[in-house]
Parts: sequence; C-alpha cells; structure tokens
Amino acid sequence: MTVQTAPRPTDRRSLALMLLLTALGAVLVLTAVGRTWARGAVTGLDGGRLEISATGSTLTGLPGGLALVALAAAVAVFAVRGRARAAVGVLTVLAGLGAAAGAVLGATDTAGLHAEAARKLALADAQAQQISHSGWPWVALAGGVLLALAGALTVRSGRHWPAMGARYDAPTRKASAVPRAADSPADLWKALDRGEDPTG
Repeated sequence: MTVQTAPRPTDRRSLALMLLLTALGAVLVLTAVGRTWARGAVTGLDGGRLEISATGSTLTGLPGGLALVALAAAVAVFAVRGRARAAVGVLTVLAGLGAAAGAVLGATDTAGLHAEAARKLALADAQAQQISHSGWPWVALAGGVLLALAGALTVRSGRHWPAMGARYDAPTRKASAVPRAADSPADLWKALDRGEDPTG
C-alpha cells in the first residue's frame, strides 16, 4: 500500500494555477468563437448590396470543441494519478495547441464567408467581397495558448497534486469475508448488508 504524503503549499499553488489557466483559456476561446470573426458584402441579383458576417464557430468548430476537451481534462486530473495524469496533461497541451491553430486558420479564412454569401443568396457560386477580419480570432489564440500552458503544468507538476480520496476507489473484497457456497441463506443476506458480493 502506498502512503500518500500531504501536498506541499507549492503543489497546491501549481494546482490552483493550472485550474486558473484552464478556466481563463476556455472562457477566452468559448467567448471568442461566439463573436464575429469576418465581415463582407455580396451583390444580390437585383444589384443591391447585402452585408454578411460569420462567427468563429461558423468558420471553424476546432477551437470551441478543443476548449471543451481541455475543460474535461482539467476535471479528469482529480480522478487519475501517475502516468494517467501526465497523459491528461499531454491531451490538454494538444487541445490548447489545436485551439490556437484553429484560431490562426480562422483569422484568415475566406471560404467560410463565401459559403455564407452563397447561403444568403441561394447561389452556389456567390462570392463575398470587401472581406475584413476582427480581432476575436487572436483572443481565441491567446486562450489556446493558456490551455496549452495548463497542460504543460499538469505534465510537469501533476504527480504532486492531491487526488480524490480512497473512498472513491472501487471497493476491494476480502476472500475470507465472502461466505462459502455452503453457508445458509441468512449468511448470504448478511454479506449483502456488509456490501460484499456473496456470489464471488
């Protein structure tokens, strides 16, 4: 049986920093993808000008989806130990880098706005013109970087962080405490009351 030492104050601070980085990064990404990333205009069949715009989630679903993965990984840190915790940290790093990469791609994307123009006019070959991009993709990029930093911190310091107590572990069964098949039905009921599996 391994004896778990009490976490040091520095360990608790690094855990708190990881949670802060994850929360802040996810908030930045999820807020950014809901905002307008690109604007443009398209000329209608009647010659009129129609303004169009696209949000981050319209242009790319990558940053938002990976931010949710990173949030789930931060929760999973408390349920795992050792190498599994380091693996969760690596997953968070990859999610953060993927969100950042998706934000960079979305910052220069024009295909999504062309698709929005085609949808507005119901014409497959409609093209957006006078395209401009907002600063929200760079906010999502910053959020992705924070998520990657949170994952790197998990890989580096996660082995020292506290985990859920033993009461959350699967119960172990003592072979000697399990009634034999020849025991009476009353003994079987008593074993069930104790939380043991009498069929073992």
